[in-house]
Amino acid sequence: MSTYVNRLGEDPQRTGEVPTGTAVTVWSLDTTLDVVGGHRIDGATAILDASERDRAGRLLRAEDRRRYLASHVGLRVLLGGYLGLAPQDVALVREDCPCCNGPHGRPAVAGGAVQFSLSHSDDLAYLAFAGVPVGIDVEATPSAEAVVDVLPSLHPAETAELSALPVAERPEALARLWARKEAYFKGTGTGLALGLADPYVGSGPAPAPVPGWQVTDLPSPPAYAAALALRT
Repeated sequence: MSTYVNRLGEDPQRTGEVPTGTAVTVWSLDTTLDVVGGHRIDGATAILDASERDRAGRLLRAEDRRRYLASHVGLRVLLGGYLGLAPQDVALVREDCPCCNGPHGRPAVAGGAVQFSLSHSDDLAYLAFAGVPVGIDVEATPSAEAVVDVLPSLHPAETAELSALPVAERPEALARLWARKEAYFKGTGTGLALGLADPYVGSGPAPAPVPGWQVTDLPSPPAYAAALALRT
């Protein structure tokens, strides 16, 4: 599956029809923008719900708070475009966790008219919309120290693959692998609750097959990796 990445900018966006079935639409967003989809970030709390405002308020670093606000404004602008609603009128809920049935599973739109996933890393956010469960992830290339820390937690075959690479090539390979794995975890709603070992997604140029899911690498800027997981 080849997926084009649309760019969300300052002007209001025309999103088109709600994706159905395994059709998927992907957007990227520069979270340093002052205006996203026609809405100023310094007034973003007016269109967020209480849960989002609380989460933003608990972020201690100003840059983290700004990234959160920009990405959630972008999410609401795009969802509103698909659903024919003002961004502040989009009702977001949490599905039940597949591990414990608690109310902290995948974020969702009330009524389930469209499935979505959001990820941000540094100053870049990616958003995916589909008619079936979908997960997306974008990762900045990690440090060499981060590679060493993560290696023992991966699938044994992935640990072996990364360990066989020259040290200088490992961060880029880990970013690729991590984006694939996180996209799958977001799609299933399990997060990291079951550990990092499974499923095996591989660190090579193409993702390994994952039963029941289509995992695809996405175009991304230099020093980033991005991936999409779509339930088939």
